[in-house]
Parts: sequence; C-alpha cells; structure tokens
Amino acid sequence: MSNPELAIKKKSTPLYKESRKLFIESYGCQMNFSDSEIVASILAKEGYGMTEDYKDADLVLLNTCSIREKAEATVRKRLETFNLLKKEKPSLKVGVLGCMAERLKEKFLEEEKVVDLVVGPDAYKDLPNLVKEVDEGRNAINILLSKEETYGDIAPVRLGQNKVSAFVTIMRGCDNMCTFCVVPFTRGRERSRDPKSILKEVRDLFEKGYKEVTLLGQNVDSYLWYGGGLKKNYKKATELQKKTAIDFSKLLELVALEVPDMRIRFSTSNPQDMIESVVHTMAKYPNICKYIHLPVQSGSDRILKKMNRLHTRQEYFNLIDTIRKHIPDCGISHDMITGFPTETEEDHQQTMALMEYVKYDFGFMFAYSDRPGTYAHRKIEDDIPLETKKRRLSEIISLQQKHSAYRTKQYVGKTVCVLIEKESKKSNLFWSGRTTQNTVVVFPKENYSIGDFVDVVIENCTTATLIGKGTNLSKSL
Repeated sequence: MSNPELAIKKKSTPLYKESRKLFIESYGCQMNFSDSEIVASILAKEGYGMTEDYKDADLVLLNTCSIREKAEATVRKRLETFNLLKKEKPSLKVGVLGCMAERLKEKFLEEEKVVDLVVGPDAYKDLPNLVKEVDEGRNAINILLSKEETYGDIAPVRLGQNKVSAFVTIMRGCDNMCTFCVVPFTRGRERSRDPKSILKEVRDLFEKGYKEVTLLGQNVDSYLWYGGGLKKNYKKATELQKKTAIDFSKLLELVALEVPDMRIRFSTSNPQDMIESVVHTMAKYPNICKYIHLPVQSGSDRILKKMNRLHTRQEYFNLIDTIRKHIPDCGISHDMITGFPTETEEDHQQTMALMEYVKYDFGFMFAYSDRPGTYAHRKIEDDIPLETKKRRLSEIISLQQKHSAYRTKQYVGKTVCVLIEKESKKSNLFWSGRTTQNTVVVFPKENYSIGDFVDVVIENCTTATLIGKGTNLSKSL
C-alpha cells in the first residue's frame, strides 16, 4: 500500500516527459463527476492528457458508485470490456476510484484481476505515487479516509463538453447515518471547504465564460466553515470561531453576490438540515435557481424512523409549505425508496399520499436494495418480496409521471428564461436548456447559441420537457 502522506510531503514531478493518455468514466452522483475533474487535474501534472476513446488510453479509471447494487453490477460489467482490451494492449493500466473502491478495498483486486489500482475518494492526491507503483509491476491501493481533505487547493480540469455549467464541491462526507446508506462509510465524516477557495473557483469559472455553477455536497445544508476540521468538532470551537462561522445560507449569499450574472444551483439537501434562512436567501437573489432536490425516501413515519431519517412526515410537510410560501414557483424533486424492510401496504399508501400533497416536478425512485456494510444489512431483514417491491415501485413511478405532467402543463402559455446547454437529442434543429426550476426546454435554434439566456414562450409539453419558441435574449436570469 502506498504511503498517503507521500502525496502531501513529496514534491510531485512529472513521471513522463511525453503525455500519456487518460480515460475516466464516472458513475453515480454529481460528486463523482466533480471528483473525476479533480483526478484529471492531479494526473495532468504527471503528464497525462485526456482522451475520449478508451482504446487509446494508457490508463483507464472508473469512478464508481456503491449506493445501489445495480450501480456496482454496471461497473463490474464494464470491467469486462477493459479486460478484453488489456489482452490486446498489455500495457494498459486499469484503476477503480470512488465509493465502490472504498467499500470493497483489497477485495477488489482479488475479485477483478483486470484492476491494477484501487483508490478511495479521499486519496486522489496519492495517485501519482500509486500509478508509479503500478508501472513498477505492483498492484496499488489507498483507501484511507481523511478528516481534513476537501481538495480545496486543486483547480479541477473541466471535463464537461458545453463549457456552460460546472460543479464546485463545497464539502465532503456525511454524518447522517441513514440505515440504508453506505456514504458515511465510503466518504467519511462531514468537513467543509474554505469559503475563500470556493469563491475563487466560482469567480474563475465566471471569468472563463461559464454561466452556471452547482454547489455540491453529500448534504450541502450541513456546510459549516469555522476555520477547518470536522463538523462534529464545531462544539469545541472558540467563541470567535463560532461568531464568524459561515453556514450554508451565508455561503449561498456570498456566492450569489460574487457572481450576480451567473446562475447558482446546489445539491443535495437533507430535509432535517435545511433551515428557513436558506429558503429566504434563495428568494432574495434572482441568480439563485428556484429549485431544490429534497430527498424524502418514504412517506411513513414508521419507515422514516427505521431508516434513521431524522425528520418526520409532518416536518417534511412544514418545510414544503415554507418553500411554497416564500418561493411559490420553486421546482422540487425527490428520492424515494420503496420496499424498505417491514414496509406494509399502509406505509406504501402513506408514501403515495405524501407525493399527492407535494406533487413533485420529478423524482428518482428505486426499489430497496440491501447494501453490505450498512446498519440495515447487519440488523434488519430484507423481508419484502421482489415482486412486491416491483409493484410498489411501478405505482409510485406512475404517480410521479402524473404529477410531472401536471407541473409541466402549468408552464404552457408562459414565458420562461432558458440557459442553452446543448443541441437537442431528438433534433439538430433545436436547442436544449433548463429553466431556473431545472425543467428541460427545447426550442428552435434560430440565431441563438450555446450559453445564451433566452426568453422562451412555452407552446406545448410532455411529462418531462417543455416545448416552445425563443422570443429574444433574456435581460435577466
């Protein structure tokens, strides 16, 4: 195992005079895509240039997700492709990064012979040393979790194609020990990034022409800067540190003021941690997008308690009411798990009733899958039959489609401001972009360009997409 301290103490020098090619494939949450940009930056200093064709690569890295069994199965299937390529190209090196690497550790090298290195989310600065070990014929692994690493000193290499939107990670880890979730075990405890480095990165993106930034964290509402360190140690902070501490609401305001002509988004929020001041800040600044991803996971108090979600059904309703009061047109989306152990038909109907109350714009819905290492895996029997899970999942997906159609129809006849991000997948004659509420809009290209803010009159819609016609370049966000 490589010494993680070497990445910090040893001055890095390029391993190769001529550029070698790096291919990175990211799975799962937005944090993984952001982390891949950090990895690309670290390895760029070691002489690695990016390639979009894995067949041309000298080093292939898969940045993985462990939150569901299907996500891990997808990665294992993908590794078969690189195993075949390695037979044709023996010099190819393959590495696994991220949450799956952290969860499986040394076991990954035993189970997947194609894998040469395994690197956890807090060990990316050690990659130059790990790659050197692999080049010298040894497998390499570093899965040590950190109490301090935020990568705030790394300027990410932007891998996105449109040069319009970018991710900025503001914190890492999670302290909310939901019984179904592996994240606290794969990404460690919560620690926040220095706001000065966040503002610097956002300002740099704006000066490079980016029009939108998304502030990222496993739980952004837990952001708390009091000079550095774990959030759980905040109670030991000095009175001065507490007096000058910056929470998420304040950070959001600082970012909005720093780049008033840039759209600001954030993800992901936890209902138990979102405070009313965040909602007030969103309402106050026009460049903060009117959209919140607010995972609820279940509509049953009994199941929420079993999940160790530290909010009740009524508290969630109260938060929704607060959002609707101060931001009436706010887009709201959700995560929902159906078929959690011991879930009854009554619990399921309570989830359906909660969805009816909120009428989400869209959502991400999943049947429960048992994740090794979690409390639920160790202590709660997965006793819901697969067929029951599938039926309940089908019912909540159908209900969400109904609500999505209801939400998109509200826009027909209205004019919305759209940030053009790319060409429409269905027609090269149309642009595709999003509203402040995160709803996708397509409209004829005419004389508009990627990166333009355009006022679009909505003429029609599907359950997921608004269809309209551009009227002019928008004068406001």
